[in-house]
Amino acid sequence: MAEQRLWKAALGRSDEAEQCGALKPLKTEIVSLGSWASQFECRRLQSRLPRHLQPAGPKPNPFRPWDPNLEVEGVGRGHMLILNKYPVQRGHMLLITRQWAAQTGWLNKEDWHAVQSVDQDTTGLWFFNSGPLAGASQPHRHLQLLPRNKLTAICPRATWFETRLSQQSDAQQGAAQLGALEHSCGVRARDSNEQDLYRLYTDLVVELGLGDPAKEPVPRHPYNLLLSPTWIAVILRNREKARGFSINGLGFAGYLLATDDSDVAWLKRHGPEELLKAVVA
Repeated sequence: MAEQRLWKAALGRSDEAEQCGALKPLKTEIVSLGSWASQFECRRLQSRLPRHLQPAGPKPNPFRPWDPNLEVEGVGRGHMLILNKYPVQRGHMLLITRQWAAQTGWLNKEDWHAVQSVDQDTTGLWFFNSGPLAGASQPHRHLQLLPRNKLTAICPRATWFETRLSQQSDAQQGAAQLGALEHSCGVRARDSNEQDLYRLYTDLVVELGLGDPAKEPVPRHPYNLLLSPTWIAVILRNREKARGFSINGLGFAGYLLATDDSDVAWLKRHGPEELLKAVVA
């Protein structure tokens, strides 16, 4: 069982960072989604939209240098684990590259080794947004981790991804039976932490038509990546927003954030899956 030392360190650092003003947790309230509440959690932002999410001119890179008040721990020679400055969940961490690397580029072996190093101690829901059209707010490479323990569900839509795995193993499941979300999403089982995640990632992006990291400089399409202790998923994207909702990888995990621009009434009428269908490739 993972020791969760890094999660504990992140919580301790969160207390210190909030006291000095470096950490600015977002204030939210739950939006009732009725029959969809078992698969989606929607929160309405009550505090002001963070500057990095506001559609204004060029923004400074917050990761070069990163704020030392948000630092959790170095990971190998190439990565640093820091706190998300604007968390909804306490302990939300970012795994960033120490040197510049583009968010729109392929995740490389070193990135995946760093993920596995953290994951051996503190696991949970990892997510990655490959660029602006996939919901990334920063161009500097960063993967994100929402820590979980064994008593906590990995995410609201975990069952959806587990069902996709069983469908893929069913020889009777034809492509004609799949909907827009299924067509845009590839899922693979994750057997253990010792598994070669870079190879798993490479196989998945090639299968989805994103390209071959060994042969092409950048992915052909924007995408989101989700990683749980038991599966990895990649979702192809064609746009970032729908009905005033900005959708990143967490949207496909079942977490939505509503702002003043979001059409919550439409969401309640049509359901969150229709929102996700509007932004996939």
